[in-house]
Amino acid sequence: MFDSVRNNKRIVQVFLLAITVPFAVWGLDSYFRSDGGTAQVAKVGGIKITLNQFQQALREQQDKMRTQLPGIDAKLLDSPAIRQSVLNGLVDQQLLLQEVTSKRMGVSVSALQETIASIPAFQENGQFSAKRYEEVLAREGMSPAGFEAQLRRDMALQYLIGAVGESAFVPHTITQQVVALQNQVRQVQESIISAQDLQGSVKVEAAELEQAYKERQDRYTLPEQVKVEYVVLSQKDMDAQYKADEAEVKAWYEGHKDQYSEPEERRASHILLLTEGQDKDKVKAEAEALLAEVQKAPAKFADLAKQRSQDPGSAAKGGDLGFFGKGAMVKSFEDSVFSLEKGQMSGLVESDYGFHIIKVTDIRPAQVKSLAQVRAGIEADLKQQHASRRFAEAAENFSNMVYEQSDSLKPVMDKFGLKAQQSQWLTRQAGPAAGILNNAKLMEALFGDDVVKNGRNTEAVEVAPGTLVSARLVEYKPAALRPLESVKGEIEAALKADKAMAKAVEQGKAALAELNSGKDGIKWSAALSVSRMAPGKLAGPALSAVARVDTKELPGYAGVELPGVGYGLYKVLKVEAGQTDEKLTQALGQQLNSINARAQVEAYMAALRKRYKVEINTEALGAKE
Repeated sequence: MFDSVRNNKRIVQVFLLAITVPFAVWGLDSYFRSDGGTAQVAKVGGIKITLNQFQQALREQQDKMRTQLPGIDAKLLDSPAIRQSVLNGLVDQQLLLQEVTSKRMGVSVSALQETIASIPAFQENGQFSAKRYEEVLAREGMSPAGFEAQLRRDMALQYLIGAVGESAFVPHTITQQVVALQNQVRQVQESIISAQDLQGSVKVEAAELEQAYKERQDRYTLPEQVKVEYVVLSQKDMDAQYKADEAEVKAWYEGHKDQYSEPEERRASHILLLTEGQDKDKVKAEAEALLAEVQKAPAKFADLAKQRSQDPGSAAKGGDLGFFGKGAMVKSFEDSVFSLEKGQMSGLVESDYGFHIIKVTDIRPAQVKSLAQVRAGIEADLKQQHASRRFAEAAENFSNMVYEQSDSLKPVMDKFGLKAQQSQWLTRQAGPAAGILNNAKLMEALFGDDVVKNGRNTEAVEVAPGTLVSARLVEYKPAALRPLESVKGEIEAALKADKAMAKAVEQGKAALAELNSGKDGIKWSAALSVSRMAPGKLAGPALSAVARVDTKELPGYAGVELPGVGYGLYKVLKVEAGQTDEKLTQALGQQLNSINARAQVEAYMAALRKRYKVEINTEALGAKE
């Protein structure tokens, strides 16, 4: 593979994610290649991060969070914590860029080739496909020089941060010791003092019930509830109402023909001999001999390409690179291809990758796509534009009407042909059960004084992109404390459980003290074999208590409160050394190395902040768009 892919931030992200790079720092051009405005939110080693750059990154993060967390409160998306997190990311990216530049870190041609060839988006049946490669790039409209520079730079950043992370590792012997400890087996007997069994021996007085009722009223209070009617204005509904007419489609096509033009494309095959890491003069001599051989027998071009070409993407196909236009290949290669006639063969062509012998196999003239070919796309665009315009106008009118005529939803229902819908009883924390009303801003309005006390419509709230909702109160239930008589049974059961638990703990601690003094009158269970890796029924606090028992003198004893159960007593009889397991050791080693690497990277980034001097403009950071 010798030609680079084109510059496009979105697909760069997909590609780097696809090859599982260790540190995502792609797409920086859009943030750092220009001033982006004058207001400065930070300065990193003398380089400004402007307010425009910061706000662009913030919008992208907010869009991502909206996709991942539908219905998230808009306030949370613009919180100080989110803003600081986004700025920290930009600062870290700029720090790494400056460090890579100062260290003059680069990426070899072969590494770049290997990366591109390994991207699944360019593969068919697990193998790199030149055809697939060309199709993806053509679809995304990327420029080769830009993307190659972007990819080289991003890979250099990955190498830098990867080298830092890899410098932190846990020795194999330490990991083996941890695994052996995890597998250490302890023979244990157990005795449980059950809180449930003690409930019959505890009593709850009437005064205690009343006191608990007063102290725990929040447990026995029903939250306020509303039942509302609401209307929905949706752009999606407007999409369905519009159909572009023939005249409109034709007018659009005629006015935007430049968008549907296809430039001249050429199909070529090549034979490549790589020069990286090789004696260039020797490779050139070999290429000249190969050129002479091809010139004597042009019909053998494809066979020689299969046998001799060092381009992994095209060699198996006789050197065929398929069709491509200008801007898809490196300049020297492109200049040669577009200077040849169909069927002509070049002399030696040198590029950064090596020496090429090129044959032009077909020419596809420039042309304009017909209306029939692009009709569906034009109709979809017109439909979307029309709906967007209509919705923007309707949204403004909708918002004004529900506010100005706040005593009823009927005016907007009549104007926009909407139907009122009615909710079930809702609480402030109704969650997904509230359906389209599950929006923090809307729920806050529904329980506000304007709606509950004054009987007004809520303002128009955007509950999702292209969807506005306004609602008004139908019925209201204030928060209400349930009568003592109706909750007396719940309170008594809770108090009995608390008292029985306290009694079990008291008895258990006393029994443990006797065991540690040498008096063992406990009725123990049969012996259990437990380990940290195979705890059996001794999970949670019980296993932790057993693991802490000093095994220098056995038997050893432990006791622990078991929430909701009672008090557990444990007698450790025997300890068996744990066995090492190589697969487990490797897996644990990876986890420990990952933890250490993360800490190492964080320390490295902190050191870079000091070296390059980072200044934060907190006032500009809080500025809104």
